[in-house]
Amino acid sequence: MKKTKNSGLSNVLYMVRLMFKISPLYVIGEIIMHIMINLPARIVSVIGLKFVIDEVQSGGDTKKIILGISLMLAVLVVGEVSNALFAELFVSREKEKLDLGIQSMLYKKAASIDHEKYDSPSYYADFILAVENSSDNIQNMLDLVKGYIEEIISFVLIGSLIFTIDPWALLIVIVSATVFIPVGRYTGKLLTKRREKVTEAHRVGDYFSRVFYLQEYASEIKTSGIAGLLQKRFEKSADNIIATEKRFVGKLNKLIFVQETSIHIIGFMLVLSLYIGYRILVTKTLGVGDFVATLNGAVQIGGGVLYLTVYGLRGFTERSRMVDKCRIFLDEKNEITDGEHTAPCGEPETITLKDVSFSYEGSHKKSLDGINLEIKPYEKVALVGYNGAGKTTLTNLLLRLYDVSGGSIEIGGRDIREETVSSHKNRFAAVFQDFQIFSASVGENVALSKEYDEERVWTALEKAGFRKHLPNGLKTVILREFDDNGLMLSGGEQQKIAIARAFYKKCPYVILDEPSANLDPVSEYELNQAMINGADDKTVIFISHRLSTTVIADKIFMMEKGKIIESGNHSELMALGGKYKEMFDLQAEKYNTGN
Repeated sequence: MKKTKNSGLSNVLYMVRLMFKISPLYVIGEIIMHIMINLPARIVSVIGLKFVIDEVQSGGDTKKIILGISLMLAVLVVGEVSNALFAELFVSREKEKLDLGIQSMLYKKAASIDHEKYDSPSYYADFILAVENSSDNIQNMLDLVKGYIEEIISFVLIGSLIFTIDPWALLIVIVSATVFIPVGRYTGKLLTKRREKVTEAHRVGDYFSRVFYLQEYASEIKTSGIAGLLQKRFEKSADNIIATEKRFVGKLNKLIFVQETSIHIIGFMLVLSLYIGYRILVTKTLGVGDFVATLNGAVQIGGGVLYLTVYGLRGFTERSRMVDKCRIFLDEKNEITDGEHTAPCGEPETITLKDVSFSYEGSHKKSLDGINLEIKPYEKVALVGYNGAGKTTLTNLLLRLYDVSGGSIEIGGRDIREETVSSHKNRFAAVFQDFQIFSASVGENVALSKEYDEERVWTALEKAGFRKHLPNGLKTVILREFDDNGLMLSGGEQQKIAIARAFYKKCPYVILDEPSANLDPVSEYELNQAMINGADDKTVIFISHRLSTTVIADKIFMMEKGKIIESGNHSELMALGGKYKEMFDLQAEKYNTGN
């Protein structure tokens, strides 16, 4: 993920605008309620108390005093009741709306971001951090904003009162607070650094925590000795978190103690008290009400100045960095962009690769180098070769998960970069080795949509060789994430569900990237044969390590080190006596000897 160029203030405003766009009621309501619940108590402790004392000292009307006190209590009660009603009627609902709204934006962006971004560990880590902390960032940022607004209003109101009583007293309060701002800022930076280090340490521990409860790791953990190793790694990460905290706690405690005690003891209790005492006892120009108002106001303003200049800014700086990750992610521009043409999704056309080369970001080595091939309409083509030959990379380029570094890929004589990304991908059905089955109904899993044609789904399942009984038909839920009675499938059954997707989708091209790797050779052969027969109206490109299945292909491309070194059908390549024959004979020998 690219480095930020956004200022802290810019990030704050960005998040506020984002929150306001999703739930203006929650943002405005939270700010107003926070002010209504906190500010009146501050004003009462300064202005209200001064009023009562002054009235009592001057022998004022008892009814007036009682009315003043009643009015103050009424303001406090109204604030409490309004806040309770707002919380009861709106907060839970609107907060959920806000949280889910932000997460929805992040997930939508994740679905559209360039596939290449997931190859970058730093980008992926920042993305995860942005998603996992989105709710926390929202609430913390809103708390900071409403706290800042409250402190500004409080400073203006109470500061104005103190100024009318004695401008010098206000100056003493402000100087006492601001003189220790450098210490506060240093403390803030140290707190931010601690959070970053602790978050980084937690990320390691969180990985080991997830491993123990995620279903896909359960079998491996329970049937091997890895649990002890993982437990030790988790404990080591926990020790690292504690050690990280210890490195900061001592210094932070001292700094915060010095800051707080210096401001209140030296500033307010000593300097301000001496000045007020001088006015009361020597010049006799300050009344008891003014004394109480000035002293209480000093505490209010002192804390406010610190918040506005240190704590609030520290919080904004800290949160701004987290918001920035979210902002950069949401604003990230894709390098794979739309062309001006909408790709047709009808009959298959000729696929042509012209001198195609490709290198992954950060690598000087070419994964593909000078690939030239042609796939005719309706052909069944196999890509074969040892691991690292470039087979999957080639299919990823066909799907435009990546763009070529050099050369071009054309379908029907048009460069695929001239098509809109969605229309190009829509003409392909792809099933990968690391396919995923989702916690949804069988019908939804095959169609990959809530709406589906039941007859087409059943036909697709039949062509894929899926014969397991479904107690609720296509509405049978798979997995038990959301349904305790969810249907559990074997690895082979899950693969057939995934392959059924290729039969279901109305498109001219199918890519099968080793989706049958977990099947036995006979089942794999039968499945590929079914795919060939069932997809007679499509062009099929499949990758397989088991060359016994490539016999049925119209054309085979043998790849090695990013190049195509042999091409032809099975008979032609066997007669050639090259790498393909060598690989085929080695596999045949293993099957014949039972290895």
